[in-house]
Amino acid sequence: MDVLNNYLIYCIPVLGLVGLLFMATKSAWVVKQDAGDGGMAQLAGYIADGAMAFLRAEWKVLSYFAVIAVILLAWSGTTVTTSSPVIAVSFIIGAFLSALAGYLGMRIATKANVRTTQAAKTSLAQALKVSFTGGTVMGLGVAGLAVLGLGSLFIVFYQIYVVQTHGNVNGEEMQKALEVLAGFSLGAESIALFARVGGGIYTKAADVGADLVGKVEAGIPEDDVRNPATIADNVGDNVGDVAGMGADLFGSYVATMLATMVLGREVHSNDAFGGIAPVLLPMVIAGLGLIFSILSASFVRIKNEDDSVQNALNIGNWTSIVLTAIATFFVVRWMLPEGSMHLIRDEDASHNVKEGALIFTKTGVFLSIIVGLIVGTLMSIITEYYTAMGKRPVMSIIRQSSTGHATNIIGGLAIGMESTVLPIIVLAAGIFGAYYFAGLYGVAIAAAGMMATTAMQLAIDAFGPIADNAGGIAEMNQLPEGVRHRTDNLDAVGNTTAATGKGFAIASAALTSLALFAAFVGVAGIEHIDIYKADVLAGLFVGGMIPFIFSSLCISAVGRAAMSMVEEVRRQFREIPGIMEYKAKPEYEKCVAISTTASIREMVAPGAIALITPLIIGFAFGPEVLGGLLAGVTVSGVLMGIFQSNAGGAWDNAKKSFEKGVEINGEMFYKKSEPHKASVTGDTVGDPFKDTSGPSMNILIKLMSIVSLVIAPHLHKEVNTNKHIQKEIKIQSMVTYHMKSDGKA
Repeated sequence: MDVLNNYLIYCIPVLGLVGLLFMATKSAWVVKQDAGDGGMAQLAGYIADGAMAFLRAEWKVLSYFAVIAVILLAWSGTTVTTSSPVIAVSFIIGAFLSALAGYLGMRIATKANVRTTQAAKTSLAQALKVSFTGGTVMGLGVAGLAVLGLGSLFIVFYQIYVVQTHGNVNGEEMQKALEVLAGFSLGAESIALFARVGGGIYTKAADVGADLVGKVEAGIPEDDVRNPATIADNVGDNVGDVAGMGADLFGSYVATMLATMVLGREVHSNDAFGGIAPVLLPMVIAGLGLIFSILSASFVRIKNEDDSVQNALNIGNWTSIVLTAIATFFVVRWMLPEGSMHLIRDEDASHNVKEGALIFTKTGVFLSIIVGLIVGTLMSIITEYYTAMGKRPVMSIIRQSSTGHATNIIGGLAIGMESTVLPIIVLAAGIFGAYYFAGLYGVAIAAAGMMATTAMQLAIDAFGPIADNAGGIAEMNQLPEGVRHRTDNLDAVGNTTAATGKGFAIASAALTSLALFAAFVGVAGIEHIDIYKADVLAGLFVGGMIPFIFSSLCISAVGRAAMSMVEEVRRQFREIPGIMEYKAKPEYEKCVAISTTASIREMVAPGAIALITPLIIGFAFGPEVLGGLLAGVTVSGVLMGIFQSNAGGAWDNAKKSFEKGVEINGEMFYKKSEPHKASVTGDTVGDPFKDTSGPSMNILIKLMSIVSLVIAPHLHKEVNTNKHIQKEIKIQSMVTYHMKSDGKA
């Protein structure tokens, strides 16, 4: 056991390597599957080429941003003792791995889509196996790279800044190691924001344009080969829902571990690991969660055509959660000390625990982890209820579609707003429970517990766009109805899993941001944030506003790009004779170019808001006002994220319900009926909600918190300097007063 204690820190990146090894194995299996005939392969090639063209254009723009960020970080690392220019290297590695995670997922998705279509010719079971294995590659790649990257960098920085300097694991030496490591998370989240926003604008510009002209005006199916925007639409599924989501959850995964590690440094722990067990624990949990996700993926399978795909995915998900919960019980008991623990910020100058300080035990830490797992599970269940076919929320939108487009919109907005109630109650209860069991560290470790099964969550999420692409390829190739029926089955489940994935992501972002917020307060050296102060209250209101202007920019960008797409599709229908008779081939590449150009141009402004606002507020008004800003943006962003994601998901599945036929007031309605046309309008409105601005909220609130954490040492320095100046002024005033008094005497 002593040997394991000594080498545990080196086992963490090994767990990441295991995940990447399994990822490579499953990727090779997917590639070996039959890709179908020449027509299918050609369409899949168009989609893959379009996706890579977008990534190349995006990476070119992001490389300019990375150069500027590296210069600023390297310079800032020289201005305070608790940072280093090495933070710039950490940033580059985080940004690179985040982009790589998205690329690996998108690469396998563009290979798995056509193979899922071919498998659907055989059976639903085989189609599920191919599409879910493709999603598993994505999940294992993201989690594996995160555990490997963060674990390896921590070893390096811990050795350089703590071990070699014989530093205090609870002191400035460890703070410096974690501050430099924060650059890794900053790089990951920065790339994630641009990838998510850019990918979301791309996919929804193409989707909205294809729907409005193809389905509504021309009356042709969604993925009809005659629609010039259909390739861009399918490309968008990959760059938005696969590459964007991969970079998103990579950033969330890393930010959660980092926040817990920063707070873990403040935990006074007499453990067998030299006092760093609270710092190592979140990485160990993440590594074990990765292994359990690999095991649980084998349980996702069906046998018969009428078996429930959703139930198969739920079994895999539940298995990973239960295994993680069991394992963390033994890990926590092994790693953490028998006695009590507390935060060092709760000690006085004599290192005695202050009266009223929260003291917790390893049992409390384990219970906090369980709270995190429960919160994540409940969030997924609630989101599924509000977005799944056949449930009350979606059925209410279907019924309101019978009276027109306006009532459909009203119904969807109402459901989206209603869907915020239960998730917020669950989050509030989770925060209260985790804090009760283990204080601020409990809140952070609860988020780490929730994110432990990220590999499985992302596998389930990435399965959706693969199935969606498979259905598109089947439609464009005019394959038999039975094939399309199987891909539609997978796609319908994929819409629900995508929505639950977004619910899971926003819940984890809320807990992670709270943990980052607590870490920021400690590093910035502020004891409390007083909202009775006018400047802090102003910061709170400004923070609450930011998710609204951020959403406005994202949705407006989709609207402008969609207008260009609509005009291009109309032009091709008008000027290229023979398209509708299958005698002429549409100019797909022009629609792809419109989405690519628009998304790259429009992603800059929302990204700039997230990165620049904390810098301006922090350095202009100080850390306490910045704390108020973070509080406002977190609360507002979580509500906006839940509202938009769930409203969009419910609108989408309301539309898809008409494809199977729905009963409204005793009458059956199908595709091309008037209620169906109303549902298409609702789905079109909901597209930028659920795939652009909504899911970007979780990155927004985390990125602003991480930027604040990175600049916190600089703000702490300014606070101390100001306090020193004020003290000198006070002393000088007192001296002057006494001198005058003596003179009068």
